[in-house]
Amino acid sequence: MLLRQTMIHFNYRPIMFKWILCTTFFFTSVVSFSQAATNIVLPEPPTINRPKLVVGLVIDQMRWDYLYRYYDRYLPDGGFKRLLNNGFSCENTFISYTPSVTACGHTAIYTGSVPSVTGITGNEWWDYKKNDFVYCTGDDSVKTVGSNTNLGMMSPHNLLVNTIGDELKLATNFRSKVFGLALKDRGAILTTGHSADAAYWYDDKTGNWISSSYYMKALPKWVADINARKMVDSCYNLSWNLLYPQETYIQSEAVDKTFEYNLKPGIGKNYSTLRVTPYGNSLTFDMAKAIINSEKLGTDENTDLLAISFSTPDYAGHTFGPNSIEAEDIFLRLDKELGEFLNYLDNKIGKDQYLVFLSADHGVAQIPSFLKKHNIPAGNVDVENIYTDLNLLLAGKYKTENLCISLMNYQVYLDRDSINIKHLSLDSVANTAIQFLQKQPGIKQAFLLKDLNKITLPSNIKSMLQNGNYPSRSGDIQLIFEPQWIEGFLRSGTTHGLSNPYDTHIPLIWYGWNIKPGKLYREVYITDIAPTLSSLLNIQMPNGCVGSCITEVIK
Repeated sequence: MLLRQTMIHFNYRPIMFKWILCTTFFFTSVVSFSQAATNIVLPEPPTINRPKLVVGLVIDQMRWDYLYRYYDRYLPDGGFKRLLNNGFSCENTFISYTPSVTACGHTAIYTGSVPSVTGITGNEWWDYKKNDFVYCTGDDSVKTVGSNTNLGMMSPHNLLVNTIGDELKLATNFRSKVFGLALKDRGAILTTGHSADAAYWYDDKTGNWISSSYYMKALPKWVADINARKMVDSCYNLSWNLLYPQETYIQSEAVDKTFEYNLKPGIGKNYSTLRVTPYGNSLTFDMAKAIINSEKLGTDENTDLLAISFSTPDYAGHTFGPNSIEAEDIFLRLDKELGEFLNYLDNKIGKDQYLVFLSADHGVAQIPSFLKKHNIPAGNVDVENIYTDLNLLLAGKYKTENLCISLMNYQVYLDRDSINIKHLSLDSVANTAIQFLQKQPGIKQAFLLKDLNKITLPSNIKSMLQNGNYPSRSGDIQLIFEPQWIEGFLRSGTTHGLSNPYDTHIPLIWYGWNIKPGKLYREVYITDIAPTLSSLLNIQMPNGCVGSCITEVIK
């Protein structure tokens, strides 16, 4: 026992000595390392190269050929020549879905996606889940901010995906600022996405810039101050005369009267007229500058985004047509003001410190009566009468009223609930409608959308129809019109929305920060804008994106 205790005691001392030695070495090393670490200068994290400000310019209803139709008349220091000569132009940019309308176009540009993914199948649609008509940005849960009308009851809640602005916010942990601006609510809201700081649009009942409680509780003081100036009345006081002598407008259909629009009678009361005059663009430019100044865009290390849509060309195009003297004057004035805006960005943000892209949401067809005068086949499809006659036909055969809910977005929406309740066959009702529709002037084909893969069509048109189809927000029967036949506008004016080049061939120009001059002639698509911008900014592309980066822009 004594021997055991002695041995244990004997072995304990060297063990303790080793433990003390190791512990002392460990703590000495830690202290030494800690002292050394305090003297280490860590390198600054690498800075991601991005512009101070991205400005997206969407010219509502600008066909690609407008870049060259008026080229000789654009100013040397104006906007379009500056962009074309110093930027990178994608000359064959096309819309890749139908219908080619405003809501879908603005959404596609900023999401890189198509209606079958975004859920934005038109400016409005019949929603089979809600059993009601839905406006693309309508939202009864929010209130108007900036006026006492209901024109601000809008939000992006119908948009099922996010935008480039949302991704920019995510990439900077929401330090970047994102704003949208247009006369049209859908042009301001769908471009900015769900997390925008604000979107502003025009209230044509009051002449004010307004927003929605989705974004804010009250207008910022600087917006209220702009509204208080009643700039629309000041524009009306100028009336609308041509920018240049009337005889120089040789790219327009000749008119046998002196051009003049007296706008003064509208002062203080008729604020909707502004939309079809060039002053709609002017006030949009003024508001864009005010946003940049007041919200201090492009002033720190975080890239900001301002999405601007110019709605006036669309309103004027619908009203007067693309070959009108009004349309030419609006684009000549737009060129001048765009040049001034680029100069403003040079001075405010700095040359080569901002990135601009210019595109359009859709094109437009010529007025059929104008084409007929020049022996070009064209016509108008009388949609209202077709809708009435179709419902009468279906009611007579199936003993049920209003089986056709709507003819909208070049589709026929059938009342699926009534068809089920009455134990009718959807195919039978649809085939009766199709036989009737195919006899109508201007309608080339009518078929069930679910049978699209069985229909003989060029592959690109078939793809466009597939890209536009979101089942609960799309119709049952697809209509294909003859070329240059348009929906409605029986007396005057024109429209858009089809797969033809005049509706789907749009401009796309990149300019400014890290953009080298050049032209690209291979075919690209409206859905390629967002992923290209994402690549330029080194951020993730929007979550529903189906487009591809246009690598030539970056190279």
